Amino acid sequence: MHTGWQFIVDAGVILLLLAGVSQFRALPSARRGNLAAALALLCGIAAVLFRNPPLEPGAVVIAVLAGSLAGWAVALRVDMVQIPAMVAFQHGAGGVAAFLVSFVELTRHAAALTGIARPAGILGLIVGAATFSGSMVASGKLAGRLASRPVVLRHHNALLLLLIGLMAALALTGGAGPVLWLSLLGLVLLSILLGVLFSARIGGADMPVLISFLNATAGAAAALCGILIQNRLLIACGATVAASGSLLTYFMCRAMNRSLVRVFAGSLPGAPAAQPAPEPVAPASGQDPFVRAAESLRDARSVIVVPGYGMAQAHAQLETVQLGEILARMGKQVRFAVHPVAGRMPGHMHVLLAEAGVDPDTLLDITEINSDFSSTDVALIVGACDVVNPAAITQPGTPISGMPILNAHEARHAVVCNLDRRPGYSGVENSLYAEPATIFLEGDAKVTLRRLFETLQPPASAA
Repeated sequence: MHTGWQFIVDAGVILLLLAGVSQFRALPSARRGNLAAALALLCGIAAVLFRNPPLEPGAVVIAVLAGSLAGWAVALRVDMVQIPAMVAFQHGAGGVAAFLVSFVELTRHAAALTGIARPAGILGLIVGAATFSGSMVASGKLAGRLASRPVVLRHHNALLLLLIGLMAALALTGGAGPVLWLSLLGLVLLSILLGVLFSARIGGADMPVLISFLNATAGAAAALCGILIQNRLLIACGATVAASGSLLTYFMCRAMNRSLVRVFAGSLPGAPAAQPAPEPVAPASGQDPFVRAAESLRDARSVIVVPGYGMAQAHAQLETVQLGEILARMGKQVRFAVHPVAGRMPGHMHVLLAEAGVDPDTLLDITEINSDFSSTDVALIVGACDVVNPAAITQPGTPISGMPILNAHEARHAVVCNLDRRPGYSGVENSLYAEPATIFLEGDAKVTLRRLFETLQPPASAA
């Protein structure tokens, strides 16, 4: 009976977690889903502590309070632009927890571990340690503390294979006492190095794929720990995270029309030699670009706004949404087109725009809106480059060749609010900038959008 009640409680926690996760599919219900998932995890922790009373409850209380306060303090200081770096850091924290639990259990109960428990523990240790170091590298890149460009060493793939071979040899060593300790410590160090080398070669537009993949590996490490300590809840929750992260990784790769092997193994086609950026076509009248942009927006009946990571860097999401609201009050049809890899993690643009109060019904993904650009008067691009670069469909042999893009070049006019005309993370010059129908407003997006507000306002004499 006792075991039966345990199963019922576990099933309830898992169902509550899945119910919460199912709410993430839409912005209005995502907050409720997050609270439901948090409640499920809290119930799971309570159930585990009730079944396994700690020998030192005071130490547990102190650890929980310290971790909660630290997490609360960090969350209060992090804004939506910094969310990708924080998420990567959290994946690393999950990896640390997994490899520490595995290490303790493998050394404490080495002789008693039978069947699948020991290999699960070793795999949990390896995956957890690699997830930790890989996530720290990813977090550093996303936070701007490390260079975001890929770092590729000489014989990089060979080094990764060598590390995997050494880890396999140590995992099969076995032993007990000091020998076991040394082999496990060696596995931890090699796994940490593996995570660093693995993540260092990923950069720029591939970061959403890396974040999704680390999410999956953190869940897998947790599930392996659950097998080791025979905890049904940990297995189920970890497997859920691993499955969802794996699916998200697949969808991110599909959004770029690239395979996971091409992203992680570095088998990208080399970018062609850099060519001078084509000169923009200036209007014959030499008219101020802000005046031209304002006139295009006033005359437009439909506007599609394309946000990108530059919007996040400029903290211009509020101005972007405000401009959309102004245009909507002027009688324009305003929608937002969000490319899956526009930010630095899946859903990054959705979160930023939701924070600014966007109408969720106006947020559309690439498959829903791409065919509408050809009948749209103005495509307003805010801090996006690679995801609207026609070179992806016109130039072979570039890092973005074949990647589906938002067809902003098909709109009647394109108003671009970017910091400068330099290429995006792909290094490929954006031919959209040189199109006669493109109006480029160079500078910080927050500043250029505010100036565009002022230019759109009717003269005082006409009021």
